Amino acid sequence: CAAGLVAAVAIWIQHFRLFVFANMLVGAYQGFAQYYRFAAAEASSVEFRSRAISWVVAGGVVAAIAGPGIARLTQDFGSRPFVASYIALSALGLLAMLVVTRMRHGSPVTAESVRGPARPLTVIMAQPVFLTALVGSSVGYAVMITVMTATPLAMQMCGQSLGAAATVIQWHVLGMFVPSFFTGNLIRRFGVLPIMGAGLALLAGHVAIALTGVEFLHFLSGLTLLGMGWNFLFVGGTTLLTEAYQPAERARTQAAHDFLVFGVVSIGSLSAGGLLEIG
Repeated sequence: CAAGLVAAVAIWIQHFRLFVFANMLVGAYQGFAQYYRFAAAEASSVEFRSRAISWVVAGGVVAAIAGPGIARLTQDFGSRPFVASYIALSALGLLAMLVVTRMRHGSPVTAESVRGPARPLTVIMAQPVFLTALVGSSVGYAVMITVMTATPLAMQMCGQSLGAAATVIQWHVLGMFVPSFFTGNLIRRFGVLPIMGAGLALLAGHVAIALTGVEFLHFLSGLTLLGMGWNFLFVGGTTLLTEAYQPAERARTQAAHDFLVFGVVSIGSLSAGGLLEIG
């Protein structure tokens, strides 16, 4: 809520540094929101855990459709472009706050269970199950964000229009989140490791398509496969991570996992432009 209001004020008074600060607040919100998937897992039974994580990630489908629509409706409202867009962001944040603060659930994780003995973080992180979850999530997310960041520029360099790039990114986002409606069921039926393996295969499929040409359909099909591969790896990695810790260890383990994953993601995002120039 604060991020939207600060950004609206920054645009209104045309203060660039304040606008940058507002977007840092947006990033901080995103950091907290990444843990919603863990909250869903902890509030669910073991049998429903993978599907709970998958359904939370599936919320991105709503965002992929509603976000651009809200931006288009509000960008030219008023005398300053995008002021109303950021006010709408604050309204959405307030709505989310009203929902989350009134949720009640019968979580199997009690206050007493999280105060038990906990292993050192180095011991937890040395487990094969933790390392597998970390590698899967990191590879899937880093490859996805690197390619997604570079794609609009790459398409322009290959003679594609901005409209074509927007269509490709929209289908990519749908590829990221639509599978969430069934990823949890697939994990429950076939196991988490086969689904993560399928995610790696989809990433390889994207690479194969990307190497065959630079036409619109190459970008479209390749980026759609890339989004699906990310989904299988990220949902699968999150599900697998829940097997790496006891209740008393969950906070540190989840924080360590996400810190490392998004550290790699940051490197991928920042290197996208340089890799594009080298290519």
